[in-house]
Amino acid sequence: MKVESGLFDQQIQAVHQRAKIIDQAVKKMPGEHSQILVDCLEELHVSLEELQVAQEEIREQQNNILEAQHIIEAERQRYQELFEFAPDGYLVTDQFGTVREANRAAVELLKVSSKHLIGKPLLTFVPEENRQAFRAILNHLPVLRRIQEWEVQLRSREQRFFEAAITVETVRNDGQTIGLRWLIRDITERKQAEEQLHQTKLQNVQLIEADRLRQQFMATVTHELRTPMNAILGFSDLLMRQFRAQGQVREITMLERVLKNGQHLLMLIEDILDFSKLQANRLELNLQAVDASELISAIVEELQPLADQKHIQLQFCVPSAPIAIVNDPLRVRQIVINLISNAIKFTDVGRVFVEVLELPEGRFAIVVGDTGIGIDTADQSQIFREFWQVNQTNTRSQGGTGLGLSITKALVELMQGGISVESQLGAGTTFRVELPCRIPVKNQLS
Repeated sequence: MKVESGLFDQQIQAVHQRAKIIDQAVKKMPGEHSQILVDCLEELHVSLEELQVAQEEIREQQNNILEAQHIIEAERQRYQELFEFAPDGYLVTDQFGTVREANRAAVELLKVSSKHLIGKPLLTFVPEENRQAFRAILNHLPVLRRIQEWEVQLRSREQRFFEAAITVETVRNDGQTIGLRWLIRDITERKQAEEQLHQTKLQNVQLIEADRLRQQFMATVTHELRTPMNAILGFSDLLMRQFRAQGQVREITMLERVLKNGQHLLMLIEDILDFSKLQANRLELNLQAVDASELISAIVEELQPLADQKHIQLQFCVPSAPIAIVNDPLRVRQIVINLISNAIKFTDVGRVFVEVLELPEGRFAIVVGDTGIGIDTADQSQIFREFWQVNQTNTRSQGGTGLGLSITKALVELMQGGISVESQLGAGTTFRVELPCRIPVKNQLS
């Protein structure tokens, strides 16, 4: 194009030179004919000037065309690179699904060389049992124009089945479909992950239902056991009074065993019932204004006989002033009894001490410590788990369900508080419970 333009410029310059020579020769000629030739030469000069201007415009247009061609070629190259190196499989087919172009990802996905893939119907890579449905969609594509995330099972040349998500769009010219563009993504791993997630959710639902049935069963059974147990204890107490009035020592001893074991069994039933309610978030606090010092002092006095039986000291550090709290006194009592009873149970020599402290920011603390067997550091993170007990041999001889500390922790958290433990084997254990002095009604669970 540039060579042709240069030759044309040279030809115009040659004509200009010849015209000048003729013009000079005409001017030397006498007569009327010379004027006619001068006029003709002038017209020729004007035409040549216009032709030169036109040539300059053509040259500018040619430069613009060349620049546009460079841009188009760069864009074509860029498109080709994007097409070729895209992470997903890209295909271009005719309207019947015969492959015309394929990128590297498509070749790798279908496990067939590019030269053997071109000209091959895409339907070849669809398993036989799915081809009828695939062909039906293919026939409707001119009407549908675009299908996105069409999930189809495909089969590579190596007979590997995989799940594919296909997006296909029609290529149209003057309203007529002349080809199809395909994007094919292998979603086998995603489908497997979705199936695993579905199975996990199903298992979670089953576990939740099993846990609900377990809680319902525990609540029902413990409730049904508590009613006759209260009757047994009531009648036993009535008989005890009669035998004492009659002085029947042997019968009194037998009934004392019945009452002791019955009370122990009732305590276990109450623990299981409380645990079930806490697990189901159905335990409510009955808030009342009480003096924490007075409440805990009464509990320590009540448990003094247990310490006396083991010949250990039970000490209570009385605060200098009352500590007014708004809480459920029965549940605070349950927390303190659990902690003091455990301390006495696992202390054979020394003392158990209880302290109530008023803290800043409207909080107070209950501290229960002992000089007992202690808890190994490795076990301290486990002691609040339900049915878990430190030193199974010891605790089996001592009795218990393994729910006491779990219930205690759940009650403390229900009261918007916290519980911590410090212990060392052979050197005793100290539990510290921190609670707000006033529990808002809205913080209760129902």
